[in-house]
Amino acid sequence: MSKGRTPSNEAMRSNQDAAPRVDVVFRNSIPEIPKTTYGTFSIYKYPAKFIPQVIAYTLKNYAKPGSVVFDPFAGYGTVGVVSRVYGHDYELWDLNPIMNLIHDTAVMKAPKINVKELVTRVRDSDYEFIPDWSNLTYWFPEEFLPTISKAWGLVHATKGKMKKMLSIPLLKATRYFSYSDEKVHKLYKSKHSKKKVDRLLGTDWETEFYRMLEKQIEKLLNKMKEHSNLNPQPVKYKLRSGIDSLNTELDRDVDILITSPPYLQAQEYIRSTKLELFWLGHNEEYVRSLSKRELPYNSVDEIHIHSKKYQDCRKEIVEDHLVQLYDRYFHGTINAFATLGERVKEHMCIFVGPAKIRTRSIPIDEILVEHLTEMGWKHLVTYVDPIVSRSMFKSEVNPASGYADSRMATEHLVVLKRV
Repeated sequence: MSKGRTPSNEAMRSNQDAAPRVDVVFRNSIPEIPKTTYGTFSIYKYPAKFIPQVIAYTLKNYAKPGSVVFDPFAGYGTVGVVSRVYGHDYELWDLNPIMNLIHDTAVMKAPKINVKELVTRVRDSDYEFIPDWSNLTYWFPEEFLPTISKAWGLVHATKGKMKKMLSIPLLKATRYFSYSDEKVHKLYKSKHSKKKVDRLLGTDWETEFYRMLEKQIEKLLNKMKEHSNLNPQPVKYKLRSGIDSLNTELDRDVDILITSPPYLQAQEYIRSTKLELFWLGHNEEYVRSLSKRELPYNSVDEIHIHSKKYQDCRKEIVEDHLVQLYDRYFHGTINAFATLGERVKEHMCIFVGPAKIRTRSIPIDEILVEHLTEMGWKHLVTYVDPIVSRSMFKSEVNPASGYADSRMATEHLVVLKRV
């Protein structure tokens, strides 16, 4: 891969003036999107998901009519869903193939369906689907599997809008009727989830399963109808899932890159959605291959990082495995931004937080800025946004480290302009 263009003297001179840091509350900045969970911006839980107001604010302030938008770490696909609201073509990449389902469902117009009749079809299904997953019975009691398999059998035998209307509601019901703790993003069996399954087994759980499925289909329909109030526009778009964004080059010019890269110590998004990926039909070998391409497991080229802050923080990390994680994260993400940025004509807008390694806060935004300004980008501004709510659980002590559990208080939107 390319290591980024050599900075010109003019570019280096233009970056000598420090850009401002501006406090902002993005969720209150876009009146046409009244809530972070409005419309189809929240049809499925996805770790570290963009709130739509960040993207809307960026497009309203830095995009031009006709701008093409690109997100190489698209995750849920929120950049694309918001781009439609403002009439921008877009391209989305992500390693996780669940992006396609979430995106395609989120942009779909609500179909006219009889929900009760659809659930009856699921109940009466003669199909069966068993995922290619060696740990299936570890995550599901055997009593539930015939019912869940019958429902997924119908999904895999169905095409078009009805398949999408069933898939996300059924994913929610499937996860709830498993030993997975639905309060935690990663695939995790807890005391809570074991008690949940024991309670279900002592009830008319099959009736509860179909009742939950019906409720989730109705909820999705309402979300779709609500989203139509934003008047999304017909645009051109391209999705590439199952793609290694760290080691892939962009084959066309785009106007603006808007993205939130994987978190420094929470990059295992494939592990978080393993249950979903298996029921969606992906086999164990494929899911394993995706996990190997995630940070911090992916093999990335070492580059020279033009950042004193990067070197200063690195010196304070003692454990070898954390040094490796730190190096792979920055070598991978910075090289990706430098290389992909060569096809970005106007702005790169990168949303990151000052994540911690042990108790040391890592100023990811400042490290990115130091390197990318040396590569010919002008740092316009960093917006500092307080984290108002979290979907992830919090504990007094981090079980992985043994240190007091502390979370990021802010997230930062770095805006860079092509010089």
